Amino acid sequence: MNVLMSSSRERSRPPSPREGGRSRPLPELRGHGLHLRPWDPESPADVEAWLRGLGDPEFRRWNTPFRSITDADSARESLRRGAACDTDGTGASFRVTDAGSGTTLGHIGVNEIHPVLRRGSIGYWVLPEARGRGVATRALLLAAHWALTGRGLHRLELNHALGHGASCRVATRCGFRPEGTLRGAIFEAGRLDAFRDAHLHARLATDPEPGPDALTATAAP
Repeated sequence: MNVLMSSSRERSRPPSPREGGRSRPLPELRGHGLHLRPWDPESPADVEAWLRGLGDPEFRRWNTPFRSITDADSARESLRRGAACDTDGTGASFRVTDAGSGTTLGHIGVNEIHPVLRRGSIGYWVLPEARGRGVATRALLLAAHWALTGRGLHRLELNHALGHGASCRVATRCGFRPEGTLRGAIFEAGRLDAFRDAHLHARLATDPEPGPDALTATAAP
């Protein structure tokens, strides 16, 4: 795979997020025409992109944030919570950008990292103007490779609302095998008092890497 990590942060063994009592920074990942780097809660550009992404009607159709994010202040606080998870090792949030221009394309994050079971869950979204270019597929290939090698996870889960065919295709293309339906596992669109089913996929560190054909379908999220 065409995957690079910042040379000063490369890891040759499954690491702990903390070594010597100090947190280790997230790496910057490059490959498949993308550059993934940690979000900066104090950057106005990052805050604006985060707010647009979480407020997009297509995102809201399939996802319901636990906390309301409606303005720059709430978006900044959301990014700060993500940065805290990055620091304590329970998460890893990346801003997805074009490797050439640096334009923000979307987000991908590894969440709910369990340090003993070496398990986490992964999610992503793509800004409206970046859709149809295979951004989600390329970002998922890149981030999953890092999570299962550089971050040392054994199992990486991905779930999406039942009926979200585009996300299902991205997951399958990137080697996340379908494992079944989770009943009432996520919130209904726009509600925190009603639930809907989700489709569960997962990929193990022992599974084979997806082949080059994973990147051939470019007209995808």
